Amino acid sequence: MIPKKYALVAVGELLADLIGTEFTQNLSDTETFRRFQGGSPANLAANMARLGNSTALVACVGNDNLGAYLTQKVAETGVDTAYIATDGVAPTSIVLVSRTKGTPDFIAYRTADRMIHPVHITDELLTNASFFHTTCFALSQAPAQDTIVEAAQRAQAAGCIVSLDANYAPQIWPDRSQAQKVIADYCKNGAFVKLSEDDAERIFGEPRSNSEIISAFHGMGAQLVCLTLGGKGSIVSSNFGKEYVEIAGRPIEVRDATGAGDSYWAGFLTAWLDGKSPAECAQAGANIAALKISTVGPLPPKVERAILYQ
Repeated sequence: MIPKKYALVAVGELLADLIGTEFTQNLSDTETFRRFQGGSPANLAANMARLGNSTALVACVGNDNLGAYLTQKVAETGVDTAYIATDGVAPTSIVLVSRTKGTPDFIAYRTADRMIHPVHITDELLTNASFFHTTCFALSQAPAQDTIVEAAQRAQAAGCIVSLDANYAPQIWPDRSQAQKVIADYCKNGAFVKLSEDDAERIFGEPRSNSEIISAFHGMGAQLVCLTLGGKGSIVSSNFGKEYVEIAGRPIEVRDATGAGDSYWAGFLTAWLDGKSPAECAQAGANIAALKISTVGPLPPKVERAILYQ
């Protein structure tokens, strides 16, 4: 793969995560919070930058001190913040998140993060990127929704691999049927898709077997589907379903599960750009996810790339 200016251009939410400081069942018994720079696309871009990749973030924040803080924190990780827009009306978005050993409980206050317009994603930017990535969170509200789906089509045409974290949540996107349609419209661009079993159950509204989940996404047009199984490992179905591999998990002490998925996908995509096989990419993702799970808060400013291949 010929190196481009950016290994990854991530598009979507940049927001403040207010995360509970103690383990709780949910937000109802969370009393104190600590502020972190958040937003899955921003975290993925930052994690890939920590691994030595060149990345850029397309996002929107409010014209306020919280937006300035978030942009500064992203810049400190080495991500190019030139494409972060400022909305003159909507304030910076925030999310309250519980600290938990399972799927976190959260409440999102959506404002500036969804104000992404076509002018923010230029053809030149897409031509200079290896991966174009977004999330269901980012796709859930207009105008960002239409902007990102249309940009994915241009990204594929420009030779950029389209990537999706299918982190669907009904409280963020109540219209499940619309969500399924938009996800399919995005995936038809030959997407690389990462999702968990919980994500899949929320997307389809019912439990499905692993093979049914993977087949559904290939049917939408995804060329690679990575289904994460928590402590049980992961499954990667690539080449539009022609290649399939299962990767076993290993026991890890959980100190903070928040952001583990973003860490995993950063390792996976980095390994892919390094020319590794799907199985090696999945193991690389698991290695850096293990580091994240054992770390409270974000990953260290720099992470040795060698950790992916240990």
